[in-house]
Amino acid sequence: MDLSLSIPVVVTLSLVAVSALYLLCRGSGGGQKKRTLLVTLQDDTIKYPLRLIDKEEISHDTKKFQFGLPSPTHILGLPIGQHVYLSAKVNGKLVVRAYTPVSSDQHEGYVDLVVKVYYKNSHPSFPEGGKMSQYLDNMAIGDTIDFRGPNGLLVYKGDGQFSIRPDKKSEPKVKTFKHVAMIAGGTGITPMLQLIRSITADPMDNTTCSLIFANQTEKDILLREELEEVKSNHPDKLELDHFPPASADVLVVLCGPPPMIQYACLPNLEKLGYKTDNIFAY
Repeated sequence: MDLSLSIPVVVTLSLVAVSALYLLCRGSGGGQKKRTLLVTLQDDTIKYPLRLIDKEEISHDTKKFQFGLPSPTHILGLPIGQHVYLSAKVNGKLVVRAYTPVSSDQHEGYVDLVVKVYYKNSHPSFPEGGKMSQYLDNMAIGDTIDFRGPNGLLVYKGDGQFSIRPDKKSEPKVKTFKHVAMIAGGTGITPMLQLIRSITADPMDNTTCSLIFANQTEKDILLREELEEVKSNHPDKLELDHFPPASADVLVVLCGPPPMIQYACLPNLEKLGYKTDNIFAY
């Protein structure tokens, strides 16, 4: 082969290869331009009807409900620490309840809710059972229910930074904490799992977490496998059944039945030296 001809050919092929590699790297993310995601919850005053696409029984009274988003490439658009409101007409009356998904914006095309179903006559104090939980339980695949959000007074911004509002009318204040101490009761575990997963999934986030999870019986423990999996994969970031001493860099997060929060948690946290500014209750 003529050497004078081969040099231009090699240079041309090299340029093509480099261009292809650049475009491949650009399309793969690698710090370059990211793919735009479609967000479902664009306005927190608007109700978005989402269709039930799957229902899974987790225990005798707990089920996972999966709802499809408008397209396979949509995300819900729910910041960490926030929740959604579900609304439906039950026996002619509007019923609205708050839920925190166990899925996140890492999941496209669907949103998962884990719900404890309170059946009629299962508890003497609530003979009618839970209106929304039974409504969800009776939904057929293909039925829709209205979602509204994002809602809530707390947003986790990553790396220990929390944006917290004392009430809906106040401007948020951003505070940084090194440790998040959580106390959950029953279905109050869902916002805790949302926060734990966000923190542990980010290798650059050095925030640590501890959790005390109260349940009536062992069989009532929700999302036990998910919590144990996170603990197994991130033993340095999550401690179970442990609570740290009061400190300025510790945020206590509470979620559970109001009597548990008001009469058990808050008075005892005060006795332990925790300040009001370091306590947040969902």
